Amino acid sequence: METSQTLAYRFGLALVSMSRRSKVALMIAADLVSLPLCFLVAMLLRIGYAGAIADYGIAPYILIPLITISVFAMTGLYGAVVRFIDQRLLTATGFGLALAILFTYMLLRLLDYRGLPHNALMIYWFTAFSYVVTSRLVARAFLRNSNPAARMKPECLVGIYGAGEAGSKLARAMRVNGRYLPVCFFDDKHSLDQRNVAGLKVFHSERLVEIANQRRIGLIVIAIPSATAEQRREIMYRANRSNARVKILCSLMELADNAISTRSIRDLKVDDLLGREPIRPDPDLFARCVRGKNVLVTGGGGSIGSELCRQIITLAPRALHVLDHSEYALYSIESELQARFPDGCIVSHLGSACDAGLVERIIDEHEINTIYHAAAYKHVPLVESNMAEGVRNNVMSAQVVANAAHKLHVQTCVLISSDKAVRPTSVMGASKRVAELIFQAAALKAATGTKFCMVRFGNVLGSSGSVVPLFRKQIECGGPITITHPDIVRYFMSIPEAAQLVMQAGAMATGGDVFAMDMGEPVRIVDLARTMIAMSGLSERNEKNSRGDIEIRFVGLRPGEKLYEELFTASDAVRSKHPRIMTTTEYVIDPDELNQQLIYLMVACTTNDRNMIRFLLQKLVREYTPRANDDDMPEDIRALTGALASTSRLRSLSLVENFR
Repeated sequence: METSQTLAYRFGLALVSMSRRSKVALMIAADLVSLPLCFLVAMLLRIGYAGAIADYGIAPYILIPLITISVFAMTGLYGAVVRFIDQRLLTATGFGLALAILFTYMLLRLLDYRGLPHNALMIYWFTAFSYVVTSRLVARAFLRNSNPAARMKPECLVGIYGAGEAGSKLARAMRVNGRYLPVCFFDDKHSLDQRNVAGLKVFHSERLVEIANQRRIGLIVIAIPSATAEQRREIMYRANRSNARVKILCSLMELADNAISTRSIRDLKVDDLLGREPIRPDPDLFARCVRGKNVLVTGGGGSIGSELCRQIITLAPRALHVLDHSEYALYSIESELQARFPDGCIVSHLGSACDAGLVERIIDEHEINTIYHAAAYKHVPLVESNMAEGVRNNVMSAQVVANAAHKLHVQTCVLISSDKAVRPTSVMGASKRVAELIFQAAALKAATGTKFCMVRFGNVLGSSGSVVPLFRKQIECGGPITITHPDIVRYFMSIPEAAQLVMQAGAMATGGDVFAMDMGEPVRIVDLARTMIAMSGLSERNEKNSRGDIEIRFVGLRPGEKLYEELFTASDAVRSKHPRIMTTTEYVIDPDELNQQLIYLMVACTTNDRNMIRFLLQKLVREYTPRANDDDMPEDIRALTGALASTSRLRSLSLVENFR
């Protein structure tokens, strides 16, 4: 035999399954029966005995409810979904009912009809409004309970972390959408514990695990505009103990537009948890070197280069020119930009930034105003093991771009450098510092009309060389996550932040400047790995937790790798026009002397002489300290270096014709 609860559920399900027109008809029919009764109660309260009611005839009991129903229709009461009726609609209905009574009163006065007691109309307002509010709220509760959370999948049951304005808007949006069912709120404020917000109960955040397990909550959504990265991490760790996923509101700027919806929810990203708030660009600096100008991005198919292209095209350049030696990377970014900005002028150039003829032709024919030089090899172990090609590419491309920019009077030329250029221990870092020296020397040239500058930043989350994609892949494969050292730390920034920094630095450049972002405290790589494990809903396998999912394994520092990175060699960095961007000056080398040393370096790259390459890098970059130190260099290499210094420059020209 079916229980009353089962029958109620079936009845509610039948109501929900009805067509919209049938539901409206049912509501009107109910009101046609109930509103005359409300007027009858009003008359009884006014007259005091039932016998006198019949003296007024049946007309008032038909006319007044019909007027009331017409006003209800105009206020939208019958167009609303009963399950999601809110206080605003009921308030509008109350005002509409008052207008209906006022209209009836004026009609009676106009017709000089004195038989009906007018103050009965005031009583009718109270009885009819009480009926409307009670009937709709009861129906709303019944219909919501007829589809309880127990019948929904856990991933659709949502606990909203944050019982403030954003959380309330999100709860209402979820009810309208129907895809998610908000179950309750969690909040850090003890004053809200056990209170009701937007029709949902609020629990203190300390009970998150307990309540989430009790109510089968499968998703926690963070709806706190002021939540710090530390708070987001804590919420994520608590949610993981209850096996619930964690998401976050996509854009808190939507609060101002009152546009929060279920589409505003997105997955947590690693940069949401890094402990530093995103750095906002200065709108004036952001567009100064781009809007209405011809812009060239070298290495435009790479991680940083492609993001630069995405940001640049939004600022209405006259034309965006993208140079990359990878056919697939160039095709990918060109297709993406053309799909998103069909009216934008995007010109792709397939080739190497080391090709002086190609670079000069692009700049000359298209009257380039701004260059962002992002083309470089950046993977430390790969450049270390492919030393000659890594140095040749990073150094020669910088020389080619700087020379072409100076020769053809480009307005602004920005080098994308790296924090690994500061006191480098790797060939990649040393080659990037040499590239900086080239741009600094170019800024010293007499009568140059080009503003040269360099931008350093730390590891870019999600870039091709970042640990984040590697860790994600290792987690997907079941581990282990490999880390070189337990104490290794790095600065991190997002790809959009990196691109915005580059563009703003170009606007602030005066010539030879070195810019870097104030990126807060560095992040321990092992903490990043543990955060990513937790984001995946897994646990670390270690001595304390032998049943964990993912092991973290330390494999030792790689060649050229440092435990920590720096952004400046000196301690005299000062804030620029942007409060979160720092600037400093570094030592420079006389342009003529630098050119001579670069010729020797290219000779060593051409002959693939690793010891000579490392030795010459040390001569150019004072702080470069490779693992194989200077004392380990063979005597014949030292002798060869001295001979090169006294040999005529012409003897090496044939080997470095492309470089020249």
